[in-house]
Amino acid sequence: MGDEKRTFKKKDMPIRRLHDNDEELDQAEMGGEFADLFQDSLRQPQSGEVVKAVVVQIEQDVVLVDVGYKSEGAIRIAEFIDENGDLTVKVGDEVNVYFERGENIRGHMVLSKKKADSQVAWEAIAAAGEGGTIEGKITGKVKGGMTVDVGVEAFLPASQVDLRPGGNMDRFVGQTYQFRILKLNRKRGNLVLSRRVLLEEDRDKARTETLATLKEGDIVNGVVKNIAEYGAFVDLGGVDGLLHVTDMSWGRLGHPSEMVKVGDTLKVMVLKYDREKGKISLGLKQTVPDPWLNVADRYQEGERVSGKVVSLTDYGAFISLEDGIEGLVHVSEMSWTRRVRHPSEILKVGEDVEAVILGVDPGNRRISLGLKQTEVNPWTVIGERYPVGTKIEGQIKNITDFGVFIGIEDGIDGLVHVSDISWTRRVKHPGELFGKAQTVQAVVLNIDVENERLSLGIKQLVPDPWEEIPRKYKPGSKVRGKVTSVTDFGIFVEIEEGIEGLIHVSEISYEKVASPKDFANVGDELDAVVLNVDMVEKKIALSIKALQTAMEKAEIASYMGSQGEATSSFGDLLKEKLKKSTEE
Repeated sequence: MGDEKRTFKKKDMPIRRLHDNDEELDQAEMGGEFADLFQDSLRQPQSGEVVKAVVVQIEQDVVLVDVGYKSEGAIRIAEFIDENGDLTVKVGDEVNVYFERGENIRGHMVLSKKKADSQVAWEAIAAAGEGGTIEGKITGKVKGGMTVDVGVEAFLPASQVDLRPGGNMDRFVGQTYQFRILKLNRKRGNLVLSRRVLLEEDRDKARTETLATLKEGDIVNGVVKNIAEYGAFVDLGGVDGLLHVTDMSWGRLGHPSEMVKVGDTLKVMVLKYDREKGKISLGLKQTVPDPWLNVADRYQEGERVSGKVVSLTDYGAFISLEDGIEGLVHVSEMSWTRRVRHPSEILKVGEDVEAVILGVDPGNRRISLGLKQTEVNPWTVIGERYPVGTKIEGQIKNITDFGVFIGIEDGIDGLVHVSDISWTRRVKHPGELFGKAQTVQAVVLNIDVENERLSLGIKQLVPDPWEEIPRKYKPGSKVRGKVTSVTDFGIFVEIEEGIEGLIHVSEISYEKVASPKDFANVGDELDAVVLNVDMVEKKIALSIKALQTAMEKAEIASYMGSQGEATSSFGDLLKEKLKKSTEE
């Protein structure tokens, strides 16, 4: 028996212990084996216990782990798959597992990783307690708020997501934050969190620190929180300051959004700090030198510059020459020839242009620019192309009470004054004779380069008929014409086309005439005698009374002549009458 006993191996010792009571057995060896077995039996996990395990094998549907009790456990592989479908463990990783029950039909312990994670998480949550802080990841949106993964699913009310509730909450999904535990009920699995509480605490702490150290003139960093028409609100660290639109740029700015956007980090200067009211005024442009300080050194009158159109107004266009420096092209300086009613006819915002500096006024922060000065002024050479006396042809562009404008070339019009339309016709309105877009001829009468005016004449295309009037209608000549107008002071008679004479009321008859309208009507034909021709005023004075006198004397002379005593001709008698009329 003794020899047989010594041939047993260590692993057979538990069997020997059950079937052999040999008192000569090695007591030390037997005692060690029994101690190990006893301790192993004591260390067997109980249902609901969480223990450490090491991943030993990954199969198609399960992950096998070693829990250290000479037995492997199996966990469904789905418990190791993340939201992206990726496996989160590899062989050799240590994980927490939850013991559900003993060996299954495959001889594996039934374990759960998710239940282990949940139990560990609840223990951490319970340790923190209500009012404590935990870390979690926002996983999605639900009615009234959002879900948060803190090892277990928690609820984050919409009002507790951010300092300013509302807006698009999708931006928070997938983000990891610290949260304050508002309500905790492990039995019901209820957990309510708040992120806002922590943000408010951080803000208040930062505000206290900021207000304690802030002073005017400081250059500080801030984040744009909100944009309004008049400026932007900048968070300096728990306290907001107003960055007014006029303090954003040394140049012209239409709206704050042209310069900054929400979320931008800015370096700003504290311009004013009212501790009592808690108001802070900020400046962005003050953090860089004022470009207007030495503007006169960089921009000289007459210099040609390039820039971008940044704004259009009714009176002109603002051109950005550099950051903070703008010049104005007045609407009158945009074209030599076009009548520009609005800058948008010539320019558009964002367009690159060239201009000439007309003046620099650093004191008033103004630079005057000219667009038309980049080209030759056509008025300076128009005299070479159209000398006085040149006959031109063009379309009528406009008709006014005082004349017609004729287009000479692109942007240059000439004016035919109403007095230069006809030598003889009294034109009350040019529209009586011409229509818009009608092609007419004219003669260049005068060029005023300084005032950019070109005077034309239509009547000058033909000789002045009045040059022949004194020869054709000498005083004493008998004429016949048609009444064209009857006024209170006399009768106008057309003696040839366009040539009229006036029979004054005093020259109508020796008998008293109450009104010329009682003597003649428009369209009547009358005979009269030429009394006088005024070449300066272009007037012809006629007389019916003188004609009557001359005719009476002629009849008497004719009668006396028949008696052999005639001494004067009809013409002599008429001249005598006219002489007396002149003397009277």
